[in-house]
Amino acid sequence: MAHPNFDAILFDAGGIFLLPDPTVLGPLLAYHGGDPSISAHRRAHYLGMAAKSAAGAQEKFWHDYNEAYVRAVGVPEDDVEFAARVLDATRNAWTWRWAIPESVQALQLLHELDVPMGVVSNASGQIAEVLARSGVCQAGPGPHTPVRVVIDSHLVGVAKPDPHIFDFALPYFDGLDRSRIAYVGDSVTMDVGGARAAGLHPILLDPHDDHPEADFDRIASLLELVP
Repeated sequence: MAHPNFDAILFDAGGIFLLPDPTVLGPLLAYHGGDPSISAHRRAHYLGMAAKSAAGAQEKFWHDYNEAYVRAVGVPEDDVEFAARVLDATRNAWTWRWAIPESVQALQLLHELDVPMGVVSNASGQIAEVLARSGVCQAGPGPHTPVRVVIDSHLVGVAKPDPHIFDFALPYFDGLDRSRIAYVGDSVTMDVGGARAAGLHPILLDPHDDHPEADFDRIASLLELVP
């Protein structure tokens, strides 16, 4: 079943299906006065990504994200710099493992509607394993929602915003015009920028309306993608 605006969907992984695990980062930052609740840490991620995008920071630069994150969970200002360093030293590829419930639900609903889907993620060689272990999806048949392909930047040697990373996924959507393929991410710089350069249809997951002046499509939840 085709969506009115596109014929297939590619997704980022981090921030779309997986968040840095709040059950790890909650106690970590509570030591510095932060709110350990899952809701506070979910909010903190998107504020962090908004700060990272506003700074135009590339994939490997997380200073702005870290400071915005610890402020968002309530770390006192005089401890922000130190807490941000602690966060940076603790958050790693393997902590991006907390599955966003409504995103997992939306992926399954889209699969039931026969929407062609895949994942293209800047990662460290681990993303396919984490998506499967966290109960999100796998490439092809398996215990979770199947997608056509999972692309990991570390394994293919190209990372967003370089548009060529999408070239590894598009053969799995042969016959579809790339302008009719959506790419859903949580970074203006990496995801919207990369998707635009690749000729895809960019969509930003912006659950808290952090980008009201955006000139691209935004959604508050993946459930909005379900026709």
